[in-house]
Amino acid sequence: MLNFLPGPLLFVLSLTLLIINTVIWSSIICIGGLIKLLLPIAFLRTGIAHLMNRCMWSWACINGGILFLIAKIEWDIEGLEGLKKDGWYLLISNHLSGFDIAALTYVLRNNIPMLKFFLKKELLYVPFLGLGCWALDMPFMNRTSAKQLRKNPKLKGKDLETTRRSCEKFKSIPTSIINYVEGSRFTQEKKARQRSPYRYLLRPKAGGIAFTISAMGEQFTSLLNVTLVYPDSADNTLSEVMHGKVKRIVVRIESMPVPEVDDKQYFNDAECRAQFQRWLNGIWQQKDEQIHQILARYNSDQLITEETSSLAESR
Repeated sequence: MLNFLPGPLLFVLSLTLLIINTVIWSSIICIGGLIKLLLPIAFLRTGIAHLMNRCMWSWACINGGILFLIAKIEWDIEGLEGLKKDGWYLLISNHLSGFDIAALTYVLRNNIPMLKFFLKKELLYVPFLGLGCWALDMPFMNRTSAKQLRKNPKLKGKDLETTRRSCEKFKSIPTSIINYVEGSRFTQEKKARQRSPYRYLLRPKAGGIAFTISAMGEQFTSLLNVTLVYPDSADNTLSEVMHGKVKRIVVRIESMPVPEVDDKQYFNDAECRAQFQRWLNGIWQQKDEQIHQILARYNSDQLITEETSSLAESR
C-alpha cells in the first residue's frame, strides 16, 4: 500500500502504471485481432476470441491491483448472486466518470463475460485503445441524426442494420453488452441544461437499448440494472481515484427480465416508443432514489465516525 505518499506522486505513479497496463494488453489483443482476421476456420477464430477476452480479464485484474497499491478502497457490492460466466447479459448503468469502465470490468470480471461497449466510430482511431476494442469485436456505431434523416430519408433503418451486424458476432460467444443510456457522464451543468427531473442522474435515452434488444433480445439471459456510486467523491472521480482520495465504491446490481421490442412497431409507432421510454424512466426514478438512500447512509456513517473520533480525542 502506497497511499501514504503525497497525492501528486500517487497520481503520476497510477497514471504510469495504468498506461503501461493498457498499452501491453491492448497490443497483445491487437495482434490477436489480426491473427483472427486471417484465420479461415470459424472455430479457430472463436478460440482466439476467447483468448483475447482473457487478456481483457487480465487487464481488469491488474487495474484492481494498481488500485490496491495506491488507495485503500472499500468495495460495497450487492447483486452478484446467480450471475453466470456463460450467459448473455445486457447492462444499463448510470455514468459518472471515466473510471466507471475500469470499476465495472473489475467488479464483474469473474461473474459475467467481459463487457463490450457500443462505441462512437471516432474512437476507432485512438491509439492502442481503438484497435484493441476493434479486435475484441466491440461495435463502432455511426449514429444517424434526425437532421441527417431529414436530408436523406433513405438512411432510416441503417443504424439498426449496423447494430444487427455487430451483434451477429456475439451469438457464438457468451457476451455482456453495456449501454450508458444517459449518453454522457453526469455533471450538474448537464443536469441543469437538460432540466433533468432526477437528483443524481441525467435523462435516460431509450433508442440505444431498444436497438440492442430488437437486434438480439431473445439471446440475453437477463437485463442487469447497475447503479454505481462514489460516496466520498465530489466531482472528478477519475482524478480523485488516481490521487488516492476515493475510499468507497458502491455497486448495486439488479437482474431483470429483458423487455420485448419489435423493431418494426417500435420505430414506426410513436406510442410504442413512448411506452418503452416510460418503462426506462421508471427504472431511472427508482435508481435516483436508491442513490439518494446510499448517499444518506454513507453520510450518516461518516458523521458518526467523525463524532466518535472527536470524542476520543477530547478524552
